[in-house]
Amino acid sequence: MPAPVTRLDGLLGEALRANLHGRLSHFITDEHSAAIALFAPEQRQNNRAGDWYGEHAGKWLYAAAKAAARSGDATLRGHLLRVADFLVSVQDSDGYLGTYAIDHRFMVQQPPKLVSWDGAPSVRTWDIWTHAYLVLGLLEVHKHFADVRYLDAARRIGDLCLYTLTEGGIDITELGNHFGMSATVLLDPAVELHLVTGEARYLELARRILAQANDEPDLALLTRALADTDAAFIATGKAYQLAWNLVGLAKLYRATGEHDYRVAVDNLWRSIREKHLTLGGGPWGGVAHRSREVFNAPGTFSPHAYVETCSTLAWIQLNRELLAISGEARYAEEIERSAYNDLLAAQAPNGEDWCYYVFPNGRRVHTTYWRCCKSSGAMALEELPAIAYAHGDDTLSVNLYGAGETRFSLRGHQITVQQQTRYPFDGVIALRVHTAGVVRFALRLRIPSWATDASVQVNGEPLDRPPAGGNYAEIEREWRDGDTVMLQLPMRPLLHHAVNRNVQESKAPDGSDVKQEVLRFEYIGITCGPLVYATGLIDGFKVEETVRLPEGNPDRWLSFHPGATDATPMVSLDLGYRPPLEFTPYFCAGGRVDGAWRLAWLPLAPQLP
Repeated sequence: MPAPVTRLDGLLGEALRANLHGRLSHFITDEHSAAIALFAPEQRQNNRAGDWYGEHAGKWLYAAAKAAARSGDATLRGHLLRVADFLVSVQDSDGYLGTYAIDHRFMVQQPPKLVSWDGAPSVRTWDIWTHAYLVLGLLEVHKHFADVRYLDAARRIGDLCLYTLTEGGIDITELGNHFGMSATVLLDPAVELHLVTGEARYLELARRILAQANDEPDLALLTRALADTDAAFIATGKAYQLAWNLVGLAKLYRATGEHDYRVAVDNLWRSIREKHLTLGGGPWGGVAHRSREVFNAPGTFSPHAYVETCSTLAWIQLNRELLAISGEARYAEEIERSAYNDLLAAQAPNGEDWCYYVFPNGRRVHTTYWRCCKSSGAMALEELPAIAYAHGDDTLSVNLYGAGETRFSLRGHQITVQQQTRYPFDGVIALRVHTAGVVRFALRLRIPSWATDASVQVNGEPLDRPPAGGNYAEIEREWRDGDTVMLQLPMRPLLHHAVNRNVQESKAPDGSDVKQEVLRFEYIGITCGPLVYATGLIDGFKVEETVRLPEGNPDRWLSFHPGATDATPMVSLDLGYRPPLEFTPYFCAGGRVDGAWRLAWLPLAPQLP
């Protein structure tokens, strides 16, 4: 039976086309490209420096394989296979496929590390990290363009890692920053090797990695997660690495069914979801900490905090895994929120340029050639087509909304379901079924949690009961060619409130609590449907505007203007005492050019005594 084929049009389709013709087509083309030349034996034999640069190879293989397969682009496919062949050709006989000289490789025992705030090893390399991405990349190439050489190369990396962490006497937490979290990300590709090959030794490798991650006192990944420790207090709280570790742990649950693994992932997912996401769905940090990329302490808020695009990738992948495990709508909603806001906010329309960081309030900065987030953003976009629809034995679940279609086979019937919509700019979605015969299946439509009073009609007839937000509306019936489902998700602008506050706490002599609020700044943000809305520089030059909200129903002074077919929608905030403030979708506010400003949070006027 042929695999389902999905095409995304609309806003996500534009981003995918830009990704294909920009980053993926130009960054790497052959073995002479800078990010691949690092692996040439003559270069790596003397390399004892360099940070994460080797990661780009595996990330590009992973994203380019997906893009070449979905697009049928012959040029990209040629580049992909040429690079994969080169990497296989320079793999050492022991399985090593990194960028470092022999004495700096992950298999070599190093002196005891000095304690540092970020848990960096004594010899700072990104060797395991690079190999983790190479395994995922090689497996993805093999998946779409089957060649046992790519699978064998990934296997040999896995075998070398297993030997190193067992007979080689190496503890994986000695190999990476953040008290080992930059190395224990190997958990994901280790389980993936097991899932692809069915071979037990890779499950043994995954369990060994988790055990060593848990035995490191400053990490204690499983123990702390089971104790419901906040994400900010797992090792250094590094958002990208922690979320990627959780991707591996979720896969390990899928492979073993062990209850504790699922509980651990759920606990940390909830911690991140409730305390550590921007309004646009990206994991954020960077407030009063040495690193811009670690989770803030719970309750911390700043409109200037950072979202690393790499963290958005890992968060999307974590929700991908939990959606596949559970089928629950909340995970798809998080993917959509991240994708339409913080992910698209990081990509430039040319598909080449990306932001390392995006900020709810701040200036857009396109990052430099080698930065990790350019490859992570490209990867994250390529995850979306496979997530948009979930194809079951007798079900089709619509997880992401936007123009496009999916084609699949069911009991001998070829079925196409098309989405026609301006979503996320408009909440009217038409789904049309095309099939040569009559076929029975359940069509499951995700109803976002923000969509109050959503309605569904099938061929003009409303469903018996209104669908509830945060769940799927299921329509099981015999479908005929031309059947149409109309989904209406009312889009109303919503105000969100946040506060930057500090409460000084101590004990009185009698032991009673003494608490005094010494700092308080309140803010408002606006969403409409799945999108965050923001302004550019206010009045053309101000980086913020303190607002005093009118009294009464916000419907009188906060209005949504979807615009014509090709127009950018707008939310208008009419304060009454000044010209209305106009908000456009955050991802494009201020223009999608280097240096543009966007302001998603506005300070509220203080309440005077």
